[in-house]
Amino acid sequence: MRPLVLVHGFMGGSDQWALQAPLAEGRDLMALDLPGFGRNAHMPPVNTIRGFAEWVLAEIAPREFDLIGHSMGGMIAQEMVRLAPDRVRRLVLYGTGATGELPGRFETIDASMRRARAEGARHTARRIAATWFLERESAPAFHACAAIAERAKLPAIIAGLEAMRGWSGLDHLAHVAVPALVLWGDGDRTYEWTQVETLWRTIPGANLVVVPGCAHAVHFERPRHFNALIADFLDES
Repeated sequence: MRPLVLVHGFMGGSDQWALQAPLAEGRDLMALDLPGFGRNAHMPPVNTIRGFAEWVLAEIAPREFDLIGHSMGGMIAQEMVRLAPDRVRRLVLYGTGATGELPGRFETIDASMRRARAEGARHTARRIAATWFLERESAPAFHACAAIAERAKLPAIIAGLEAMRGWSGLDHLAHVAVPALVLWGDGDRTYEWTQVETLWRTIPGANLVVVPGCAHAVHFERPRHFNALIADFLDES
């Protein structure tokens, strides 16, 4: 069976997919740590979405795979489909959008860059990680998630923000030729509905799932539901 590649978002890491272990039944899971983040926080950061996409494609070797991209990872996933359309078999764009400027985000990319430089990496990691949960710091998974985010150093944080700010996938959406699922929590503070709707309506034949009562981290907030939705989509013939 094809492996499932999981690409985390801004200030994420492979450990954020721990609750998706049940998806390994019948398939290999390949959860990566992007350069500058998670377990690869020691690596030089990358400041373009294309650069991240090229790095992931090189890491997983020339093979076919299913693909989940979360948040910034969803931008990377879209770029991977653009670069290697013959390798991706099923695509999940989760809590993400088609432009890096993120209209409707809890704050602008430029504001995040200014605050990161002023407040430091650790404060930035915890502050932004709180926005990913409907209950913010009170969410049961917040501290574990924030600890992963805290691994990122300031240069990686700035580079990730630069990568998002300078990217758009709008021109490519209509050319995505693989089965796609767009998944979004209705309380997401990072990607507003218009971004999600653009993905759903522009990617040919895309499916849409909106999960109520969740913010940006559905896979933490409702992991069993999330896993069932993903497994159903991947197992469709």
